[in-house]
Amino acid sequence: MSITNTPTSNDACLSIVHSLMCHRQGGESEAFSKRAIESLVKKLKEKKDELDSLITAITTNGAHPTKCVTIQRTLDGRLQVAGRKGFPHVIYARLWRWPDLHKNELKHVKYCQYAFDLKTDNVCVNPYHYERVVSPGIDLSGLSLSGPSGLMVKDEYEYEGQSSLPNAESHLQTIQHPPSRPAAPETFSTPALLPPGEASNSASTSSAFSSISAGSTNPTPTWSRNNSFSGPTVPHSQNGHVQHHPPMPHPGHYWLVHNDIAFQLPISNHPAPEYWCSIAYFEMDVQVGETFKVPSNCPVVTVDGYVDPSGGDRFCLGQLSNVHRTEAIERARLHIGKGVQLECKGEGDVWVRCLSDHAVFVQSYYLDREAGRAPGDAVHKIYPSAYIKVFDLRQCHRQMQQQAATAQAAAAAQAAAVAGNIPGPGSVGGIAPAISLSAAAGIGVDDLRRLCILRMSFVKGWGPDYPRQSIKETPCWIEIHLHRALQLLDEVLHTMPIADPQPLD
Repeated sequence: MSITNTPTSNDACLSIVHSLMCHRQGGESEAFSKRAIESLVKKLKEKKDELDSLITAITTNGAHPTKCVTIQRTLDGRLQVAGRKGFPHVIYARLWRWPDLHKNELKHVKYCQYAFDLKTDNVCVNPYHYERVVSPGIDLSGLSLSGPSGLMVKDEYEYEGQSSLPNAESHLQTIQHPPSRPAAPETFSTPALLPPGEASNSASTSSAFSSISAGSTNPTPTWSRNNSFSGPTVPHSQNGHVQHHPPMPHPGHYWLVHNDIAFQLPISNHPAPEYWCSIAYFEMDVQVGETFKVPSNCPVVTVDGYVDPSGGDRFCLGQLSNVHRTEAIERARLHIGKGVQLECKGEGDVWVRCLSDHAVFVQSYYLDREAGRAPGDAVHKIYPSAYIKVFDLRQCHRQMQQQAATAQAAAAAQAAAVAGNIPGPGSVGGIAPAISLSAAAGIGVDDLRRLCILRMSFVKGWGPDYPRQSIKETPCWIEIHLHRALQLLDEVLHTMPIADPQPLD
């Protein structure tokens, strides 16, 4: 591949397909898209100039003029891909430009010599040689191909559908979190979101909060570096039982304000860190590329599988190279797609939105607690379109303090036990107290650091329900270090120094 990571016709088919897959619009399933692109690349492999034209057109979004990209016309004019037939120029225009396109809406540009309507022996499938002409009376709002388009494939790459979703009594160690309303519009009333006395029915207030719910540039209150809040930060209440459905899928839900609490004081007066998190990308047990740091002035960051340059609020994994990458890892990377969105709210709570066509798998102590599990006891499967809280800063801070205090007290009690003067009933000659003391005294700094880290694998899961027992056996995953939480841990350790650290898994 070239230095810019854009392939040429001289590269392997797999590399070209991977690059072109990264630019698809998402209207078709991963499996269908890959088959369609593979088919086209193979047909063009002997026509290098046309293949280069296709690569240029797609990777630059038509910014540069390109030649016709042709395939042979079939007897009925249609192309068969993965058991489906369709007009070839429409198939590829849907893939790379208009996912909701109908077959009668395309008109070729004047300089296209092999346009479908010209009835030549070859057909041009260059999406940028066609323009969309919407017929009068067609309602585009109803033409979206979202939702069940990806319900056909049976393996881990696909959304399994309602039949495989667990009921509330499920005891699987992989806890599933489908979207509660994947296709519902994000609507809510203004009065419920404002402190008492401030709710207004005016158009300006309604408009302002509607933009928040729709995902505006700054949809949530954020903790600024000068220790001030830009809005109310009330933690989202949870009901304590196994939560199979994530909270309401809009950021506005976080703004719910009760009568007795309008603002919440920060946990610490220490200035917020310059970066709110850092993200490391791994393939199996090897880190690939440099750690990506997200500035505190970018509360929302996207991690996706595309090849655009990373920076600011976007970490693109598609551009990262690894000389030891296997074919299995390459296949999994093709399915990262739009990836995930991580959102920092308030002083340091974190929410995840799954933008990919495929589930992601998360290790989250917060979700463990919400599901009534021991920390690290479960893997959480987050389905496409789900929006869910995965980290609570206050809960994490309480756990830090409790574990640090327990470890410190246990170490002191263990020292007293060695001296033969441990107090308390059941402590004389009992093995159980010794075991619990030893375990508590063995808590190290790295055990507390784990509270400040999220791990997330794309496409492939791990744990008892999968052939992979550890996240380090999954083909592509990320580790997210939360800097505000680590900052608070540093404060806790300064007030309560504990034992030497133990190796981090």
